[in-house]
Amino acid sequence: MNKLHCLTFLILLISLPGCVERLITIDSSPSGALVWLNDQEIGQTPVTVPFTWYGKYEVILRKDGYRSLKTAQDADAPIYQWPGIDLIFESILPFEFVDHHRWQYDLEPITDEDPQLLIERAQQLREQTQNLPRQ
Repeated sequence: MNKLHCLTFLILLISLPGCVERLITIDSSPSGALVWLNDQEIGQTPVTVPFTWYGKYEVILRKDGYRSLKTAQDADAPIYQWPGIDLIFESILPFEFVDHHRWQYDLEPITDEDPQLLIERAQQLREQTQNLPRQ
């Protein structure tokens, strides 16, 4: 190939930039839990959303009859998203890459407690608070 062909090929290659699609899928057992990601409601499990930033995400799941779950999860950058290397993958290579993070959570069912035990605990707490010094 002569220099003109090489230059044309490089211009064509650069004009077809690649991209990276970033996705987070959150699922739960049982499914159907309402999900908040960084204090933003995103839907019911299983749910997939795009994301922009790598790092720590706060995840909250709630479902009737199950204990609410609040946790933090890391979305770590793959090697092709490290600074410097990402320039090649997002700007030069004419391919689409998908970085898909999948997070699975098991929800615990709420067990029925004896109502009498709850009343006794409430009375104990009342007594404890009544004995506190007043300010």
